[in-house]
Amino acid sequence: MNSSIVLITEAQVTEMVGMAESIAAVQRGLESEAAGLARAEPKIVMPNGNGTSALHILGAAVVGLGIAGVKCFVQSPSGGRPLLSVFDVADSRPLAVIEASALSNLRTGALAGIATRCLAADGADELAVIGSGKQAWTQVAAVVATRHLKRIRVWSPTRARCEAFAGKIAATHGIETVAAASPREALAGALIVTLAARVDAPLITPDMLARGAHINAIGITVPGRSELPAGIFPRCAAICVDSLATVQASSDEFRSYFKTQDHWREVRPLAALAASASVRPEGADLTLYKGMGSAVADLAMAAAILLRARADGLDIALPAALEQ
Repeated sequence: MNSSIVLITEAQVTEMVGMAESIAAVQRGLESEAAGLARAEPKIVMPNGNGTSALHILGAAVVGLGIAGVKCFVQSPSGGRPLLSVFDVADSRPLAVIEASALSNLRTGALAGIATRCLAADGADELAVIGSGKQAWTQVAAVVATRHLKRIRVWSPTRARCEAFAGKIAATHGIETVAAASPREALAGALIVTLAARVDAPLITPDMLARGAHINAIGITVPGRSELPAGIFPRCAAICVDSLATVQASSDEFRSYFKTQDHWREVRPLAALAASASVRPEGADLTLYKGMGSAVADLAMAAAILLRARADGLDIALPAALEQ
């Protein structure tokens, strides 16, 4: 068996795993986390001197899967190109370096898909999406994979891009998709809402959200910016996050509202909901999931990719936990 480090490219990742496989992989990672078999540190964000870019570092060990690793990238105005380094926890062997842009988008979508499965109302069949970038695309795929939708409404600031995005969704998923004229029009009556726009301040107000809605907020993951108006929080009967430590460290919108430890007890890790098959509280006005970046989910995705890579003939010496 070859003991050299395997490089897995973006193209290989997209060929190996789709959204259904990603949701299954991330579910296994969350179950490991809930069982105490995974640990992650809060995401580290190190801005450069002039504020135009920042180094992001996420690390975790998932003993239940036999791997540990770290994902790092520099986020700049032109984007980021993350790399995920994966190691065997039993003998410290480096296993692979994975180009992780597609992996990150898939895991972010998978986490929101699991949150939607747990918290969206029974019968919720209209999705509103604010944003039209790569993250928004995988967010749509995740909700489609977990809920039967009859209609999708999208809004983003550039009309031509919004219309092209709506057309792509309709052609790919076969679901009626409308390019809305405003965020208010997009959200009207929708019981599943995705916020996936990179904004400095919220584009929505609490009165835009229908009673009974579930919100997936994944567009803002750094301090100094926000996508959620404070008035949403009092309406939420359930609030969950992918990484409580990262939200406490880096989410201005959460930190400004949940100012005491007693208040933070209202915020639950998504892992706890996923492992217990939680459902939406009866009579809930709103429910909320906030995604900031989960290193455990990154490693869960890596485990699925390594298994598929071995099945496809790549010479990888897998950890014993993955061989089982």
